[in-house]
Amino acid sequence: MYTAVKWLARFSAIVGGVMLVALIILTTLSISGRSISKMLHTDWAASWLGSFAQWLIDLGIDEINGTYELTEAGVAFAIFAFFPICQFYGSHATVDIAVAGFGARVTQIIRAFWEVILTVTIIFITLRLYEGMLRYLNNGETTLFLQFPVWWAYAASVGAAVIACITAVYCAFARLREAATGRDVLPQG
Repeated sequence: MYTAVKWLARFSAIVGGVMLVALIILTTLSISGRSISKMLHTDWAASWLGSFAQWLIDLGIDEINGTYELTEAGVAFAIFAFFPICQFYGSHATVDIAVAGFGARVTQIIRAFWEVILTVTIIFITLRLYEGMLRYLNNGETTLFLQFPVWWAYAASVGAAVIACITAVYCAFARLREAATGRDVLPQG
């Protein structure tokens, strides 16, 4: 089970990383296109570049329509895609000053407690996300520029959130086992 959950968490993180790289490329192209378009519409471009500037304008060099919509959907997906790897490796932000003076056993019990709380929270968020997806699926709402159904973005995020739930449940049981046995099961941060 350890290997399967580890693989699932890594796979999810890789897909989230690919999404972020794609969004970076999209945003860069959009900003560059907008900047070039502004420059091509200046008097300087008309006098120095002449018909070449107009040819580029006619070619359609400008910002990419719908970049904001794609970025919004993609970042939401990426956030949920990175939850599993953070959960598996215990890499969520923590404040260890409060437990630094306690022994290893007490630290494991505290870690297990918060792992269970985080698991319940992730499951709750996933359920709410799923309900939101169903609402958008039923009302047919689409995005402003690209006109793609809003529920698509929710569905992608729900898929990543389900992987986060699987990982979280496994990690909660693993941390409880650590607290019960005193032996580490999962990697520490």
